[in-house]
Amino acid sequence: EISACLVGSEMCIRDRFIMVYSSVAGAVERRWVSGPIVFTCFGLLIGPAGFALLDWETDRELIRNLAEVTLAMVLFTDAAGADVRVLKNTSGVPARLLLVGLPLTIALGFAVGAVLIDSPSLFAIAVLATILAPTDAALGKAVITNEAVPNEVRQSLNVESGLNDGICVPVLLLFLALALDTAGDMDPLPLAATLVFEQIGIGLAVGLVLTFNAVRLLKYASDRQWLTKTWTQIPIFALALSCFSVAQYLGGSGFIAAFSGGLLMAFMEKDLSKKVKEEYLLTSEGAGDTLALITWVTFGAAVVGQAIGYFSWTILLYSFLSLTVIRMLPVFLCLTGSGIDTEGKLFIGWFGPRGLASIVFAVMVVNSELPDSGPLAMTVVCTIVLSIVAHGVTANPWAQAYGKRRLAARREPSAKNA
Repeated sequence: EISACLVGSEMCIRDRFIMVYSSVAGAVERRWVSGPIVFTCFGLLIGPAGFALLDWETDRELIRNLAEVTLAMVLFTDAAGADVRVLKNTSGVPARLLLVGLPLTIALGFAVGAVLIDSPSLFAIAVLATILAPTDAALGKAVITNEAVPNEVRQSLNVESGLNDGICVPVLLLFLALALDTAGDMDPLPLAATLVFEQIGIGLAVGLVLTFNAVRLLKYASDRQWLTKTWTQIPIFALALSCFSVAQYLGGSGFIAAFSGGLLMAFMEKDLSKKVKEEYLLTSEGAGDTLALITWVTFGAAVVGQAIGYFSWTILLYSFLSLTVIRMLPVFLCLTGSGIDTEGKLFIGWFGPRGLASIVFAVMVVNSELPDSGPLAMTVVCTIVLSIVAHGVTANPWAQAYGKRRLAARREPSAKNA
């Protein structure tokens, strides 16, 4: 299905766009315009809402599969490229964000949705709050890879975005089962425990087992100089997709599997030299970026273009609040006492972009035939569009300014001591 995105009469248009953008990507992404902004606008421009150069009848499963594969690749490569030394010193911050901030975000999103959104089911509103709770590693890449941002902040955002979507899967399935009244006679708590065990437990087990054996195999091959430049492009790509697909097949979370596998690879520093690991990751990151490009073009053409006419002021207001108060207030509260300064808390709270995970979750809900899922889906689309623009525009300027202020703050005590 994914390969269907790459063929057809529209291929010439997309190939020219990819060629032009790849030539100027470095210059573009150093400014306020991010890749996802360009990709989504291009998709919107050539789709049915624009010049109708593409007449796609893209089905929901295609968008979901494409977003899932892209997200799995981004999660694995970002985790595998994490700075282990910094990560060990900042483990408390991601734990606060995931164990305290994430539940508070879902709860606040539910409370605001109950006031603003006209829905016959409170569980449906809880579904919406859960869909928009996880942050996107792909959209946040501009911040996570920007070395002007302090390492502790970058690594904390990376771990949070890598794990919160997998954690939200059992929560979403629980609320969706309750909204559809498919839980039967089973109480919510046993159902929740079962879902958490299956999604997170199986996901972790698959990601750790597959990655451990794969890294050992790669070390064995590297020691014997069996690796060639051609085939170094394949292992990480194949491993990330294997973690995701095997976990999904066994009933676990493929996202948890992909991220935990990548994180284990980062910690297995003694097995693969830094140079060898970087060679593997470099090519896999390129594959992830290409998939992201196709995903956002598809999103702009097949989703945004068709959803524009359904937006309302209520949906727009909830989307705005989802990116600001609903996300930033819980983050600020859960980081109290963590040692991160006020601007750092606001920075982490603001850079919680919504993207691929929310697209996947929204398609799951629409495919479940939940009554009145249309407004929920439109709210998700609106939030993602706002996030693409707002976070894309502010990423580089705030990151650079924040980094300079932190550097100046560190130099000031040194100057006084001198």
